[in-house]
Formats: sequence, structure tokens, C-alpha cells
Amino acid sequence: MDLFAGGAVGTLFTVLYEVVKEVKDKTMMFKSLLGDLKSTLDSLKPLIEDIEKYNYLMDRPKEELENFKEKMKNGAVLVPKCSTVGRWNTYKKYKYAKKLLDLDQCLNRLLTILNVGGVRDGKETLYRVMNIEEKIDKLQIKEEVVLPKQLDIKAWCAVPELPPVTVGLDEPLRDLKKKLLKDDLSMLVLTAHGGSGKTTLATKFCHDKEVKDKFNNNIFFVTISKKPNLDFVEEVYQRLNSEDAGQNPLLLVLDDVWLGSKSLLQKVDELKRPNAKILVTSRSEFPGFGTPYFLESLNDKDSMTLFHHSASLGNRSSSIPEDLLRKIVERCNGFPLAITVTGNSLRGRATEFWRKRLRDWSKSSILDIETELLLRLQSSIDALDEEDAIIKECFMDLGSFPEDQRIPAAAVIDMWAELYELDEDFLSITNLLELTTRSLANLVITRKENMEMVDDYYIEHFVTQHDMLRQLAVYNAKQGPIEQRKKLIVDISEDNEPKWLTEQKSQPIKARLLSISSDGVFSTKWQSIQLPEVEVLVLNIQTKNYALPQFVEKIDKLKVLIVTNYGSLPAELSNFELLGSSSNLKRIRLERISIPSITKNPIQFLSLKKISLFMCNIGQALSNCAVKISDAFPNLEEMNIDYCHDLVELPTEVCDLIHLKKLSITNCHNLYALPERIGKLANLQVLRLRSCTDLVKLPGSMKDLKKLNFLDISDCFSIRELPEDIGEISNLRNINMRQCSRLQELPLSVLDLKQLEEVICDEETGSLWEPFLNCLRSTRIMVAKENINLNWLH
Repeated sequence: MDLFAGGAVGTLFTVLYEVVKEVKDKTMMFKSLLGDLKSTLDSLKPLIEDIEKYNYLMDRPKEELENFKEKMKNGAVLVPKCSTVGRWNTYKKYKYAKKLLDLDQCLNRLLTILNVGGVRDGKETLYRVMNIEEKIDKLQIKEEVVLPKQLDIKAWCAVPELPPVTVGLDEPLRDLKKKLLKDDLSMLVLTAHGGSGKTTLATKFCHDKEVKDKFNNNIFFVTISKKPNLDFVEEVYQRLNSEDAGQNPLLLVLDDVWLGSKSLLQKVDELKRPNAKILVTSRSEFPGFGTPYFLESLNDKDSMTLFHHSASLGNRSSSIPEDLLRKIVERCNGFPLAITVTGNSLRGRATEFWRKRLRDWSKSSILDIETELLLRLQSSIDALDEEDAIIKECFMDLGSFPEDQRIPAAAVIDMWAELYELDEDFLSITNLLELTTRSLANLVITRKENMEMVDDYYIEHFVTQHDMLRQLAVYNAKQGPIEQRKKLIVDISEDNEPKWLTEQKSQPIKARLLSISSDGVFSTKWQSIQLPEVEVLVLNIQTKNYALPQFVEKIDKLKVLIVTNYGSLPAELSNFELLGSSSNLKRIRLERISIPSITKNPIQFLSLKKISLFMCNIGQALSNCAVKISDAFPNLEEMNIDYCHDLVELPTEVCDLIHLKKLSITNCHNLYALPERIGKLANLQVLRLRSCTDLVKLPGSMKDLKKLNFLDISDCFSIRELPEDIGEISNLRNINMRQCSRLQELPLSVLDLKQLEEVICDEETGSLWEPFLNCLRSTRIMVAKENINLNWLH
């Protein structure tokens, strides 16, 4: 068999060689990588031309020779694309840089094989050639990666909390205060590469005492999306100008402004009021919009300090040689993000692991600094060994949600419960904490008391992630052929259809997780898609009206549906009846959704165990239905209703959900009454009524909740008395009743709560229990101090 037969490997090599030679001098961004690639090709050239000498190649199977040809063909397509990548497009820079590195590595291995082929045993050569196949798969470039588009500016948000350790920001902070607090400066643009600490510096600026003294409570921190909503900016200013008639000093931080957002800055410039200061953070300078300030990378001393903290080395002596430690830190180029993630990934590792990391890094020479950063971060993700394989999967799952948006931990819990059989919610939180420990994500708790009770309700827990880490999560999830991927993450906003959808040849896709960001429009091509293995469907939307796509009714194995609207107003959801055929559907979570009636059509969710409604307009969704709610959800075990402000009275129909074990209604401030028949929920174990501020009383029938072991009425300050027969709830073990300020006394029947173990309260409500403690000897009174913050305003 002639190597040149049937596909002209020699011709393909020549095409690749000429393309590299031409493009190398036209692009500075990949000049170093292309130079390395050309050197490799120069060494291969005479061997390719004289390939017939190597008789062992003549006996190669045809499909393996095709791999060599495919590699060169793909490389010839890849290289010209490198010259078209824009400076701002970090994602594509990283993508192409990694492909060039893989291509060069493959060619070098081929060069080694050809050089030693005449003297080494043919079996060893066969083994080495087969190892190339894995690398070749990574060079597929038939599919263009679609950059995820941001959905919207975040809702009003307070200043984020500072990370536990910040270094190297004292001098930049002094500079910012000196410049931005001057009377003649209204806008400053803080610019630097991704991962340099811009957001951290802006946050530190907002937390500075001098800054807080000047602006008091008029400090607002807004993260800007890639596709900004100009109407929202006007809404922001209307709100700001209503504060004290717009006379008090005001600080507005616009974080992570993209290059294409000049129109937003123009709008801000037009709307800004006297006595207002605007701090912009961006990877771009925006000439003409405010004074620029470039944030330098960390110096060697500060880099080493941060690295010691991240790797838990402290100031003590370490078994890691100082020279090795210093070289690792140097290769992080002063990027706080790279230093932190790298330090955490090497924490507790043997010296050999550190040496391997440095050796792997030394193989590449990247000129583009942000691409270098992404490669450093990728190495920390690749370092997750087999026992941490699920952590790597969880890391990639976070790419299912839009960039620059806080991810509700409750949504993640629903996903992971089914994907990884994490049957207890705290197990998912453990994985999130592990990602936080590795600095691959950040778990934020927006409301907490200084003395917490183990509640296992994580509605106030959110996950944030640096933009570049999310890019890596999406990149890793998109590796391999489309049909074999475990996760399918797509953005089809504005008719932005992925190429694989148009090219799909009706073969089924094996993904278990499908995430779609869309504006509500699905092309007819989606009707033919085959998704036989999808168990989790995440729909991220930004539209006033949204119809569930028709293909949903064909996802037979669907277990979890999560629909999140990132618009400023609740979206009207329709086509709910399509889920009637989902016989395996166990969990539904809806956020910022308006639902005229969940059971508007006569459908049944026989397998549904949990439904969560967050910031939804539910209106009559739980009553006046075409079918009884108990028939629609005959096996429902958990119902969560949070921040649903149009809930005034819980419908009586809910009391027919006889299998219900957990009922949580929190932060529904207009809820004033529970149904009198609530005692019919004979299997109810947990009842949360947290922060239902208008709730006046608890129904007397609660005495019939014999299995109830947890009751939370914290911040229900309109409740004046507990049911007289509350002592008949014989299994009650925990009560949270802090900030029930109108509660004047407890009924005598509390003496019958023999199983009561713990009461969480404030000092005032705690005093109500003192007369009973002699009889309730096993009961602990825990006085919680309030930790007041505005983080929940996100």
C-alpha cells in the first residue's frame, strides 16, 4: 500500500506547510505557536518526501493512514482561521491555541516515529502510532463553537463580598480613590486582562471606609452582560434619581463591560446626574468614556503571598523546593485567578506532581497572555484525578447557566440529584464547596444567622463563577463528537443555530444533560432531533412569552426540568401540557415565570416528586384547574414556593396532596392565610413559612400533623399566637421562631412537646420559653444573632 495513494498525503502535507508559512507572518497573536509548528513541519518535510523508505508503514491498515491524512487536512483548515480571530475573542483564541498545540504535539510524535522507525521493533511503533489517534480526535474542526451570549443585565444587586484574601491592591486602591473621588472626574474605566482582579479591586473600592463615608448607602454594583439592555439602564437611573431627589453622592459600578457596549456607556453618560461617580471595569479601554486606569499584574512578592495562601503553605517551611515553587508562580504571570486556581489544585500534592505540572507548562510558548491564562486554568482542571471525576463533571455542569448570572444552588441540587444519584441535598452542597475550595466556583450565602440550624434548605445559596472558568467549563463539555457528548450546551438566541443541528443526519445524541439558551424561537430542525438519553433539561430564556418547544414531549427519559427567565419581568409560560407524556419527570423548577394555571389542561404528572416556584407569578395556578391538583400531582412529596409576591392565600386544594412531606413557603410577603384543612397533610414532615410577613395565624388543624418534625416561622412578625393545641404535634423536634416579635406568650400545650430538641429564636422570643424549660429538659434554646446584609437583592 502506497502512503500517497488515494488521498495524496504528500499533497496534503504541502498544502499544510504552505498555509503555515503564509499565515505565520500575518498574525502576531499566534506567531510563536505557528513558528513552532513550522519548525516541526520543516523537520518532517524530507521524511514525508522519502516516506517509501519506511516499509513498516506500507502494512498499516487503511483507516489508520486515513487518520494521518485527516490530521493534515484539518490542520490546513485550522491555520487560516487563526488570522481571523479578534483580540477580544478570548474563547476562540484559547480554542485555536489549544488546537495548534495539539497539532504540533501530534506532528512531533509522528516525527519521532519516522526517525526511529528503521531501527525499532514494528510492534512498538504500532503501539506509538495508535496513541496518536486520541490526539487526532481533538483536531476535529467541523463544528464551530458558538460563543455563549449573555442574556441580560443582572437585577439590582448589592456590592459583592470580598474574597478572604486580597493582595497587591493597596496601591491601586489609593490610585482609584485619588482619581475617582476628585470633583472634576465623573467616570473612570478600570481595565486589565481577564483574571487580573478588576472586579476584586472594584469591590474593595466599594468596601473602603472613606468611600462608604462619602456615598453612604448610595453604592450600587451592577454586572453588565455581553448584550446589554439599554432599557434597564434607564430604569436604573430612574430609581437612582428617586433616591433623595438625586442630591446625595452616588457611586455606580458597571462591572465586566464588553467591547461592544459603547452604546451603553453613551446612555450612562447622557443620563448621569451631578454628584454621581461611575466606575467601569472592562478588558477594553473605551477611549472617550472617562479616565482610563490599567490594573497591572501582581508583582513577584504579592504573587508568592497569594500562592502560599492558595496552596495552604502559609509562612512555614515546605517540602516543595523553593526553586520549583518560584517557577510555578512565575508561569502564572501575576494573574490572581491563575495563581489561586493553581495553588488550590496543587495543595497537599507530592513534589513529583508539582514537577509534572511545570514540565507540562514548559512545552508551550504562548504570546497571547489571556490564552496563556486559559491554558494554566485548563491544567488545573485536567489535574482532577479519577476519584474527583464527579467534581470535574459538576464543574462542567455549571456551564449550563448563562455567564455573569448567579446560579441558584437549588437548581444545581435538582440536576445533580438525578445525574449523580445524590439523594440528599447536602451532598450536592458538598460538591459545590469542593469546587469553591479549588477556586473553580464560589458559593455565596445571601442570608444567614451567626448561629445556624441545620436546615437543608438552600434557597439562599448561590454559585458564581469567573467568566473564564465558565468558558473552560463549556469548552470541556463540547469535546468529542456531538453524538457522544454527555452534555449539550447550546445558545440559539437570534436564530443562532449550531452547525451540528443543520448537519445532523438523524443519529441520536447520547447527552444526559441538555441546556438551551434561547429567545423562545425554535427552528423546525429541532423537531427531528433525537435525544433518547436526556434526563435534565435546562432552559434559559429572556422573553415575555415562552412556549415549551415541541420536542420536549419526545424526551422520554426526562427527569428534571429547569426553566429560568433572566428578563426583568416574569415570562408567560405555555405548552405546559407537553410534559404530560414525560412519565419519568421527577422535578420541576421555574424561576421568574408567570403561570396562569399549571394544570390548565387535564394532564397528570405521575412521577413528579418535587416542584419549585421561585419569583413566579402563580396567580390561580394551584386552584381553579381543569383537573384537581391532587390528580395532577398524585405523588408529589415536596413543594417550594419562594419570593412569589402574588400569593395571598394558599389554596385549599393543596391540602389534598396527601403524599406531601415538605412544604416550604418563604418570602411571600402578601400571604396572610393558610387553609384551615392543612391538618389533612398527614405525611408532612417539614413546614417552612419563613419571612411570610403578613401571615397572621397558624390554623388550629396543625395539631393533626403527627409526622411534622420541623417548623420554621422565622420572620413571621405578624403572628400573635401559636395554636392552642400545638403540643399535639407529638413528633416536633425543631422550631425556628426568631423575629416573631408580636408573639406575646406560648400556649401551655408546649409542655407536651416531649420530642422537642431545639428552638431557634432571638432574645425576645427566647424569654417566652424560660418558664417551660424545667419540664422540657431535652430542649435547647439557641439565640441567633442577625447577620444583616443586602446580598439577597441580586
